[in-house]
Amino acid sequence: MLDSVTAATDLNVMLRDEARKLGLDAIGIARLDASGELAERLDYFLKHGRHGDMDWMEENADRRGDPNRLWPEAKSAIMIGQSYAPPDNPLDALAERDRGVISVYAKGRDYHDVVKKKIKSLARTFAAKSGADVKVFVDTAPLMEKPLAMRAGLGWQGKHTVLVSREHGDWLFLGAILTTAALAPDAEEVSRCGSCTRCLDICPTKAFPAPYQLDARRCLAYLSIEHKGHIPLEFREPMGNRVFGCDDCLAVCPWNKFASAATEIRFAAQPATDNPPLTDLLALDDAAFRQRFAGTPVKRTGRNRIIRNTLIAAGNSGDRSLLRLITPLFEDESPLVRAMAIWSAKRLMREEEFAPFKSRYEAREADPDVAREWAQPLEGHSA
Repeated sequence: MLDSVTAATDLNVMLRDEARKLGLDAIGIARLDASGELAERLDYFLKHGRHGDMDWMEENADRRGDPNRLWPEAKSAIMIGQSYAPPDNPLDALAERDRGVISVYAKGRDYHDVVKKKIKSLARTFAAKSGADVKVFVDTAPLMEKPLAMRAGLGWQGKHTVLVSREHGDWLFLGAILTTAALAPDAEEVSRCGSCTRCLDICPTKAFPAPYQLDARRCLAYLSIEHKGHIPLEFREPMGNRVFGCDDCLAVCPWNKFASAATEIRFAAQPATDNPPLTDLLALDDAAFRQRFAGTPVKRTGRNRIIRNTLIAAGNSGDRSLLRLITPLFEDESPLVRAMAIWSAKRLMREEEFAPFKSRYEAREADPDVAREWAQPLEGHSA
């Protein structure tokens, strides 16, 4: 184990050199301590129910709020950033109402696999040269990576709670190596948001109750990816044609002007067709869904939730030609899909067109949530 300041500094230099060789874009060191700051922020978030139905956050709150509860022997956190910056403005795709918009981070390969492989390689090299123990984390354990990354100097948590980097904007995947080595820490980054509120102002669902606070229950990224139930009515129109995630608050950040497009080929810009046509998505059964999204983050969300989201996009599209793909989904096995097929059809049909379907399916629907969708009048829907 290393004790001297000189040896610890030499290790910091070695880490940066190795990270560069591996194609990692940012690295910084934070010392672990029992300040209680992380636990306090997490406790406030959970007490106000802002985690929605992400119960796993509450179950691991004690370890999530204090890295040393996760691993008592750890002394330092080596924080890693990998850029996935797009080459252009992802918000332009919101005008293409015939396509389902997928968040920038999910268009390439699953970052858990790509980034973790690199960080594991870095950790092995570090362990061999330092003699210290290491553990690698890439969104796979109860670790608050963004506050630790700020402490390590990678960036600061903006008013939208996302990490912002002076060099890479809002587009960094994060990972961590916890180690028993007492490394020389980097200077903590400070907030550079100033008076800017672009990220707060653009949110379609007003998911930020105050600067630096997020209510996940109103966040379209959470609703379209993590939320396992039906999308509340008030959020369906604001979803527009987003079918996986939401990049609005990230994409408007002024610091993105300093970010170069990602060079990691597995995250680099994908063709526009990676925002797939709604017609393609609506036709996916489970097997076709798994094949289409193999190796990407979209696959983990599952076919039923993605089709739920796609049906909302179809209902918002104004495209009546999609009805040929929507109405067969009245008989889908998933209540999530059946319910949103009804909502989508109501948005696109005239009352006389909808009545025969209502007469055929409503009385035999056993799921209470789906039955409520049948019972809702067409008033308030746009044909």
